[in-house]
Amino acid sequence: MVRKFSLLFAGALMGASAMALIHGSPGSSANAAGSETYRQLAIFGDIYERVRAQYVTPPDEKELVESAINGMLTSLDPHSSYLNPDAAKDMRVQTKGEFGGLGIEVTMENELVKVITPIDDTPAARAGVLAGDLISHIDGEEVRGMTLSDAVEKMRGLVNTPIELTLIREGATGPIEVTIIRDIIKVQAVKFRVEDDIGYLKITSFTEKTFDDLQSAIDKIEKEIPADKLKGYVLDMRLNPGGLLDQAVSVTDSFLDRGEIVSTRGREQNDVSRFDARAGDITDGKPMIVLINGGSASASEIVAGALQDHKRATVLGSQSFGKGSVQTIIPLGENGALRLTTALYYTPSGKSIQGKGITPDIEVAQPLPDELKGQNLARGESALRGHIRGPQEDEEGSGSSAYVPPEPADDIQLNYAYDLLRGVKTDPAFPPNPDRAMVND
Repeated sequence: MVRKFSLLFAGALMGASAMALIHGSPGSSANAAGSETYRQLAIFGDIYERVRAQYVTPPDEKELVESAINGMLTSLDPHSSYLNPDAAKDMRVQTKGEFGGLGIEVTMENELVKVITPIDDTPAARAGVLAGDLISHIDGEEVRGMTLSDAVEKMRGLVNTPIELTLIREGATGPIEVTIIRDIIKVQAVKFRVEDDIGYLKITSFTEKTFDDLQSAIDKIEKEIPADKLKGYVLDMRLNPGGLLDQAVSVTDSFLDRGEIVSTRGREQNDVSRFDARAGDITDGKPMIVLINGGSASASEIVAGALQDHKRATVLGSQSFGKGSVQTIIPLGENGALRLTTALYYTPSGKSIQGKGITPDIEVAQPLPDELKGQNLARGESALRGHIRGPQEDEEGSGSSAYVPPEPADDIQLNYAYDLLRGVKTDPAFPPNPDRAMVND
């Protein structure tokens, strides 16, 4: 039986600075703080009082404390942080798949806001914001000196109001100014279409709606394509930043009959959770190709890694982002919540994705259009400052280009998948042989 936890893996989404979610407390107690720790805390208290009493202008005491807390947490890794009450509320809204904002997933890097990926069909994506862009100014105000929460708050606003972002893009001749009109971001978790004899499924994120949307999409595809004509499915998770773990588990379970889907391992040796599949493949074992790239992170890597390890699907594209850490959201009552990295997750074959990512069975590079040539669109966890070094991480690190052409006709990776399913192209990795799966059953 699959254990249902609400774990979220992603970056801060505009309008809902969400990261990762499990309601409860840490799995184990830390050792009591020693006398040296209390001495350091006394130093902090002394400095806080001096700043509060003697700084040239009266400081915002709440902001001082929040900045101190975030300073402590961001020294751990890029994904641990404090969520004030507003941010915690936004996170809960975002996991439902609908929230207000611009439609970009961000993190902080070198004191600037870094775009991990724009969400498909949102104001930011339509305005031309790209993965890897650095936001240096928001409505003319410099980002340096802000916390990520500060920046997210400034990018929020009323629907239909404009915001001006200054972007620094590698390879560009200078700063890029874009004006974006804020909107309600309704994330369609699963998009689908029929491509003659192939069912195309695109999972954009893992929200509370994803599993239900996937089932609905497959039902509609099967009504349009007779079973004897259906060559198989393409499951596209490129530019998918992640989401709820229970949804990633349910999606993976849809295509497996048995075996481990993913496990998480925490600080203590016995702090291990395993999630297993139940019998029943909603596609009746139809061939499947999974597409990934440098924008595929976290929950999407769980799905790709499990289907790859079980030899249920062939993974095609380029190296995924490599975010294999679990963030636990610990509610703090009226004071918001603590987002803390508490574990790493492992694929069914026992491999950690942290800092390494999923390596495709078939590597297919996506060419860049002329206007983007010379720009580095590679994204990966291993490039984030202060990231946790994963057990399988090596000098090559994780990640790859996070670019997908807007027109399917120009999409080399997608059309390669179509050709494999139709037999126009062949590769030893397709179809995969389940008898060679190296997994925990």
